[in-house]
Amino acid sequence: MSSNEMTGGEAMARMLKACGTGPMFGMGGFQLLPFYDAARRIGLDHNLINDERCAVFIADAYAKVSGRVGVCDATLGPGATNLVTGLVEALNAGSPLVVFVGDTHRMHAWKNMTQETRQIEILRPACKELIRIEMVERIPELVRRAFQVATSGRPGPVVVDVPEDVCHGTHPFDDAEFAVDPGISMAPSLRCRPASEDLTRASAMLAGAKRPLMLCGGGVHISGATAAAEALAHAINLPVAHTMTGKGAIACSDPLNAGLFGRYDRIANALIDASDCLLVVGCKLGEIATKRYTVPAAGKTVIHLDNVAEEFGRTFQPTLRLWGDAREGLRDLALELAGEADAIRARQQGYADEVATKMAEWRGSVEARLTSDERPINMARLLNELNAAMPADGILVADGGFAAHWGGLLYDTKQAGRGFVPDRGFASIGYGLPGAMGCALAAPGRPVVGLTGDGGFNMVMGELETARRLKLPLTVIVVNNAASGYVKALQHLMYGAGSYQSSDLAEVNYARVAESLGCTGIRVEDPADIAGALRQGISGASGPTLIDIVVTRDPAHMLPGVDNRTVQVKKGDRVA
Repeated sequence: MSSNEMTGGEAMARMLKACGTGPMFGMGGFQLLPFYDAARRIGLDHNLINDERCAVFIADAYAKVSGRVGVCDATLGPGATNLVTGLVEALNAGSPLVVFVGDTHRMHAWKNMTQETRQIEILRPACKELIRIEMVERIPELVRRAFQVATSGRPGPVVVDVPEDVCHGTHPFDDAEFAVDPGISMAPSLRCRPASEDLTRASAMLAGAKRPLMLCGGGVHISGATAAAEALAHAINLPVAHTMTGKGAIACSDPLNAGLFGRYDRIANALIDASDCLLVVGCKLGEIATKRYTVPAAGKTVIHLDNVAEEFGRTFQPTLRLWGDAREGLRDLALELAGEADAIRARQQGYADEVATKMAEWRGSVEARLTSDERPINMARLLNELNAAMPADGILVADGGFAAHWGGLLYDTKQAGRGFVPDRGFASIGYGLPGAMGCALAAPGRPVVGLTGDGGFNMVMGELETARRLKLPLTVIVVNNAASGYVKALQHLMYGAGSYQSSDLAEVNYARVAESLGCTGIRVEDPADIAGALRQGISGASGPTLIDIVVTRDPAHMLPGVDNRTVQVKKGDRVA
């Protein structure tokens, strides 16, 4: 057994190499310099970022789409504190991340060191686990631990805090210390299955229901359960509704798709109300999904399948709890029902046809908005053009708030799987561009479009330089309404026309901004030009394309549906 004297930073880099991590982003400082030097020498794919929050967003989107652990780093103090928003997104969304943070030399701590703060206390509630490395020789063990925690149970971000003297210190490591189980680099690395007696009871409840409905959350994607969801749905004609993060549980074009449920829905809320058995899969039943905890109505028969026991009863008391992995639970349910599946499917055909008919009627009812020629451009027209332009394997990244709600309601995936990536863990704006970067890195060859508002883009536009530097072939659509659109629309609904405070932005031509950063910029003011701009962006250019879409400035027509928190709703305010 050979041993090599190396710095702690090199030991960190070697562990990442052993784990087979993908692209990594960070902004260095003195504390992590040995790691950066080793990353260069051993060939880690490490890249400079312009803002640490975007490094976490990129890692989060990369993890969401690839299922692999996303990795990034930051220096101490302001670098560390800039991570908080992205860490909470990953924590709430169940994204497996390992994040390295430099810290002060322990001999100099609490002696007014430059940039020093109580960063461990700040970061601890923003991550699944925080591991501080106190001894150089424990680096392989604790980095391995970080990956194990990040990928087990509900995946999440693990912060590894590395003091300067640990990173710069040396130790004669044995080669065997860098061995890892490759399974810890993927999530979920471990799976559990519901108890057999609970599965038997659940299958009987579904078999006996006349109007069963499956409600899928983001857990179906974390688990890789979309094929299992499709199989069960088709086996017994079980319609499927979804949250924003659950979109793609089955294809939106599938006749059994009931669309988004909760605050913004098409037909799903009415189906939930009429259902006699709801199968909730990988869904926390949070505020948006339940329309402020009113959907499903109290007393509904609910089977809740989740691998996090703490979620049972948090917002709705289920009739039956299935504690286990979504993929394994759905597979087991399908096996339990296999003997009756043909009979159930035939019996439920009329119900399934009813769902398809209602969805077709809904589409017809909003056709005028989907094809509107109005100027400025109607958001419904933009989403309809996106539906036509995106190939089946395309990925739409939707920024928090405005973009996510419009995309959740109107964007249709054409196949099961993670084709729609909203940042609904924390619903922060600013995710559209870095999220698209992470998806492009996770799925090379798949067309990636980021949908963001002008307010969100203003926060992160510097990352266009990063995307250009990496020659990422992605498209960013900036929904340009010269406002913090969601806030302005709510002010209009709640306080009336003209009652706007701190919600307007200056008029900006973002196509020119993109061009000044060396990217392709296209400004679209006529809806007839949307299709051509999307074709150009999605065609696979050698670098990023930004499409600046000038949309309505009328706050009465900004929201995709009536927000349930408002009481002043005017006729015509519901856009789609």
